[in-house]
Amino acid sequence: MTEPSTRIKPTRKHLLVWATLIFILLAVIYGIWWMLYASHYESTDDAYVHGNLVQVSAQIPGTVISIGADDTQTVAQGKQLVTLDGSDTEIALTQAEQALAQTVRHTQTLFVQNDALAADVAVGAANVEQADALLHKAENDLQRRNALRNSGGVSGEELLHAQVAVKSAQASLAQARAARAASKAKLATNQALTRGSTVQTHPDVRQAADRVRQAWLANVRTHVQAPVGGMVAQRSVQLGQRIQPGTPLMTIVPLNTLWVEANFKENQLHDVRPGQKATVVSDLYGSKVTYHGTVVGISAGSGSAFALLPAQNASGNWIKVIQRVPVRIALDPKELQEHPLRVGLSMTVDIDLSSTPKEAPKEISQTTMRTPVYDHDPAKVDAVIQRIIRENIAS
Repeated sequence: MTEPSTRIKPTRKHLLVWATLIFILLAVIYGIWWMLYASHYESTDDAYVHGNLVQVSAQIPGTVISIGADDTQTVAQGKQLVTLDGSDTEIALTQAEQALAQTVRHTQTLFVQNDALAADVAVGAANVEQADALLHKAENDLQRRNALRNSGGVSGEELLHAQVAVKSAQASLAQARAARAASKAKLATNQALTRGSTVQTHPDVRQAADRVRQAWLANVRTHVQAPVGGMVAQRSVQLGQRIQPGTPLMTIVPLNTLWVEANFKENQLHDVRPGQKATVVSDLYGSKVTYHGTVVGISAGSGSAFALLPAQNASGNWIKVIQRVPVRIALDPKELQEHPLRVGLSMTVDIDLSSTPKEAPKEISQTTMRTPVYDHDPAKVDAVIQRIIRENIAS
């Protein structure tokens, strides 16, 4: 009866020994794998594709009469996306051009008046000299008649006439001096309006020319262009819609400048440095496509720190939750072109900690972004302004 039990015990003992050896072997293999490979990598599947969402809006108010792109369409930089009714802006431009012509003519009259007023001042000076000479003559006549009055050689009536002539000459001299002073004041005022300038460089003409440029620019801005190239998304503008400056019309996503934002746990970031290499796999293509990226930088705070409603841990009911910090990873543009991604896709990221550069890179990614779409060549409108000035200046 005891033979079956004696047979089982050695078998169970052997199984336990083999199981122990297998677990020890697995632990050794895991330790070797961790020391040689896993300790040099940090991984997370809490990663997503991010990109620039360039919002397209108008710079002037207007009514939409044409839409040149729709959702999911790819557009090039500078493509005309929306056209606004230009009737009002064309009228405003015409009025500004006419106002410039009128200002040029009015300004030219100021320069012409300088010569006329200078002539008036010269005439006024001559009138003063003439009135002064007549006053001296009248005073001399009165003086001679006063000398003959005692001898009876001059009648009283003649003496009275001489006195009246002196008063009349004095009044004429005062009037001539006042007229000369008024002419000098007018000349000084007119010279102050034209001093240090010509018709072309006069402040009034320049101000009118700037109004023409402003009206021309408003007319150009009736054509809303794509500031960057990419795929159109979130189109909200409709035909016939009356829009205001800053109204969102659509969004353009440049798919060739996407990056990955990987949310690592805070205890994973000790050895993560900018410049380290990373391998990225998307759920869209699976493991058959691997992207090679570079760590650009680590965010200034955890995701909860920048949340719309940050957590309030001072309320008393506090439970420690490990935080995650976004790490930005730039992708290879060539790989993006071969295997396009979309914003918001899930990714799996492995950062190679052993690829830390000896010196921290000063600048890994291009941080300066600029679009030439809003740069308008003023040569055309300047030519129009010069033509208007030439046509309205009398030769």
